[in-house]
Amino acid sequence: MKYLIGTRGSLLSLTQTNWVVSKIKNKSPQTEFEIVTIKTQGDTDARPLFTINQKGIFEKEIDRAVAEKKVDFAVHSLKDVPAELPEDLVLASVPKREEANDVFIANDGSTLDTIKKGAVIGTSSLRRAVQIIRLRPDVIVKPIRGNIETRIRKVHDGEFDGVVLAQAGISRLGLDVKFQRLSLDEFPPSPGQGALGIVSRKDNVQLIELLQQIEDPETRNAIEAERSLSKFVDSGCRFPVGAFAHKDNDRLRLKVIVYSVDGSRSIMVEKDSEINQANELGRQVATELKEKGISDIAKNWREKVEEWNSK
Repeated sequence: MKYLIGTRGSLLSLTQTNWVVSKIKNKSPQTEFEIVTIKTQGDTDARPLFTINQKGIFEKEIDRAVAEKKVDFAVHSLKDVPAELPEDLVLASVPKREEANDVFIANDGSTLDTIKKGAVIGTSSLRRAVQIIRLRPDVIVKPIRGNIETRIRKVHDGEFDGVVLAQAGISRLGLDVKFQRLSLDEFPPSPGQGALGIVSRKDNVQLIELLQQIEDPETRNAIEAERSLSKFVDSGCRFPVGAFAHKDNDRLRLKVIVYSVDGSRSIMVEKDSEINQANELGRQVATELKEKGISDIAKNWREKVEEWNSK
């Protein structure tokens, strides 16, 4: 049996997809695969991500190809996959998660705590921008685009003094770069960060059974809680939310921090549940966030986004 896999053409996307292929082949050596690269809006639109008021800019075209049977399944960075997929598609498999935390890379080896006042820090994420400003209000945070290698090169070339990005991409690419690991308490990640999501058609039962062989149940529970939270609070690139779920003894624990866009206010909610109650846990956390005033903290974020982008 041969399957066509849809993915973006970046080195990270291809590396992730080839990793998925190798894991499946360990379970089913006779199965063959062909990778089909597909351009997405996120690959062609050079604007900062948080100024693009659309969901799924890195996956919509690929998932459309799955739905239209041009490819059989897609491999995504899970944080790029909207909490709600089209009716005919399903998140068929979630392999074991990489590290979910962010890292800081500086051109002089500084940490985020020690880098000079007025340093220019790049990030592609509004969430990270707010988190940096909260910790270091004396630095300048500017949008940065490009793949991981490009962003790191812009630091080494002196265009930026430092950059904040996800550790998972560096690990998957095997890059030899010195970085400061940022804590999950100060830099809670985007929902799904560090995990991969494999999307297929709901009616492709045989393929789903194959993909399920590389699923990691612990990762699935954690990301289902995070995605449930995202669904109920409508988080995304233009609304800064940090969320991380993990197994804590025999419980599933979800911690969420929601930020005002200027970083002046935040709301934190942390709850736990039975392991198999991930979706309900996300809903409960979202409900408590609403009770604590999430709508008030978010009401002026559109204006602030444009203000930050014009720096």
